Amino acid sequence: MEYCVFIEPQQGADYDTQLAFAQTAERLGFDGFFRSDHFLKMGDFFDGLPGPTDALTTIAGLARETSRIRLGTLVSSVTYRHPGLLAIQAAQIDAMSGGRFELGLGTGWYEAEHRAYGLPFPAKRFDLLEEQLQILTGLWSTPIGETFSFAGAHYRLEDAPALPKPVQSPMPLIVGGAGPSRTPALAASYATEFNIVFQPEDVIADRLERVVRACEAIDRDPATLKRTVGLTVLAGASEADVARRAANTGVDLAAFRESHTFCGSADAIAERVGRLRERGAERIYFQMIDMTDLDHLAYLGEEVLPILPR
Repeated sequence: MEYCVFIEPQQGADYDTQLAFAQTAERLGFDGFFRSDHFLKMGDFFDGLPGPTDALTTIAGLARETSRIRLGTLVSSVTYRHPGLLAIQAAQIDAMSGGRFELGLGTGWYEAEHRAYGLPFPAKRFDLLEEQLQILTGLWSTPIGETFSFAGAHYRLEDAPALPKPVQSPMPLIVGGAGPSRTPALAASYATEFNIVFQPEDVIADRLERVVRACEAIDRDPATLKRTVGLTVLAGASEADVARRAANTGVDLAAFRESHTFCGSADAIAERVGRLRERGAERIYFQMIDMTDLDHLAYLGEEVLPILPR
C-alpha cells in the first residue's frame, strides 16, 4: 500500500504554500504529493487568492525542491494541453525530478473554468482522452532514432522525433474517473494506474473490479495496473480538532461524516483504509483542503500513517 496527499490549489495557494506542504509531506514519510489541475476556484467559502497556479509549472518547481516523494496531477483535463506538447512537458518534468513524475489524465468536467479562460470544452471528450493516451504512449515508447506519426479524428502528428524520453519506462500514466465501462477500458489499454475518487465504497469496489475484468478482456495481467482511491480527509486527535478543521474549510461536519470521506481519529481512518484495501485499493490519496494547516498534515503523518497497512 502507498499513501499520498492530494491538494486543491485553485482554492487559494501560491507556489510557496504548495512547496511547504510538499516538503512537509516528504519529511513525514508520505509516498506522493499530488495536486489538482484547475484554473478556477470552486464554491464560495474560499476566495481563490492569489489566483490559480499551473499544475505542470508547479510540479516542475517541486521536482527541484524535493528529493524522494513522487509528484503528479490528479487529474489533468484533456482539454488543457495538446498531447504532443504534453508528452514533452511530462518527459522533461520526469527528468527534472529524477524519475518521480506521474501524469494523471481525464476527460475534464468543470465547464465554468473553460469559459473563464477561453478553453474549448466539447460536449464529447472521451474520444479526445483516448487519442491523447494513444499519442502519449506512442511518443514515449518510440525507439530513439525512429519517428512517430498519428492520424486521428482530433489530432495529427507527422514524423515526430518522439523526444525527449521520460526517465521512467513505462512513464506512469493515471487514468481517473468513475465511468462504469469506457474509463476502465481505457485504463486497461493505456495506463499504469486506475484512480477513482469521492465515491461510496460499493461504487469503488465495483469500479475496481471492472478494471480487473477490463484487463482480463485484453489479456493484460491485472497486477500490472495499480488501483487507487482518493477521499477527502478531516482528522484529529480530538473532536474539537476535527470540528475546527471542518469550520476552517467551510464544511458541515455532520454531513461530511455521512459522505464518502476519511473523518475522525487515527483509528477511524485506519479502519476505513483497511476496508478499501480489502476491496482492491493499492494506493490511497488523502485529499486535504486547507493547505496552510501543516498541523493537520503532521497528525496524518505522525499518528495515522504509522498504523496504516502496508
